[in-house]
Amino acid sequence: MSIEDRLNYRFRNKELLKEALSHPSLSSEIRPAPPDNQRLEYLGDAVLELVISTYLFHRFPDLKEGPLTKLRASLVSRPALARAARTIALGEVLFMSNGESGSGGRKRDSNLADAFESIAGAIYLDGGLDAANEFILHLLAPQLENLSTYPALGNAKGELQELLQKTSPESPVYHTLSEEGPPHNRTFLCNVVWQGQELGRGNGPSKKSAEFAAARAALEQRVWQK
Repeated sequence: MSIEDRLNYRFRNKELLKEALSHPSLSSEIRPAPPDNQRLEYLGDAVLELVISTYLFHRFPDLKEGPLTKLRASLVSRPALARAARTIALGEVLFMSNGESGSGGRKRDSNLADAFESIAGAIYLDGGLDAANEFILHLLAPQLENLSTYPALGNAKGELQELLQKTSPESPVYHTLSEEGPPHNRTFLCNVVWQGQELGRGNGPSKKSAEFAAARAALEQRVWQK
């Protein structure tokens, strides 16, 4: 399968694809040095942020700037992009020096993430924003599908209270349902109740962590909206 088949995109300008796949290490072996993918990486980084920001903005209409920024950061991080690049064996088709390849460069997260961004930039130049959007969302689809919104929020209890107060000024109440285990290794089970309805349950090594887990479960299930 060709790289274009893996990308699910056909380049009109094949030189853009070649440049996107060219690691800077080539300059140590080829004179004059061919164009490498650093400029496309710069462009692709901006395209990626725009695509993911737009996706999250529409998918999570209730989230504020802070949580949205944290979610975006998790999706455009080096490990996340490298993981997506591995699904299409991108490392196998990169052009790089023998030294870089011999030292594990085809498997290195930094190289794979940079190449992902470079290809996003190349597709944007070659086919426009819609084509880049389709490529990015397709490659990141597994991570988007399994996206865990909370605990990315950092304060599930506060977020839950804020959401509920849009409906009623009544605050959610947390109850400790059980404590198990020896004093040095306790496990707490808590639930959160609002307007007489249990919204979620959670376990943790402390009451605070169990309450947080219950709030997170409530945010994921959103039974008050059903």
